Amino acid sequence: MRQMEFKMERQGLVNIGDTVQVIEREGVNYSYIIEPAVAMSGCYKTHERLKSREGVIKDIQENDRGFYIIAEFDEEEI
Repeated sequence: MRQMEFKMERQGLVNIGDTVQVIEREGVNYSYIIEPAVAMSGCYKTHERLKSREGVIKDIQENDRGFYIIAEFDEEEI
């Protein structure tokens, strides 16, 4: 299972255990958005691209910079 971190601006948009859909944004690198615009990932290089478009929320953490979601996807860890 592959885990990815996403930044969420407001609390309560998703819950642990929720199944979520992600879309891919392509630029120089790739980034991912949990739909509907709930949270955004960091940047990933081509060889790090996510193959799956559905994941499960495993954890939600809060720190002084905001809320961070850990989502798990059914593919191998890079």
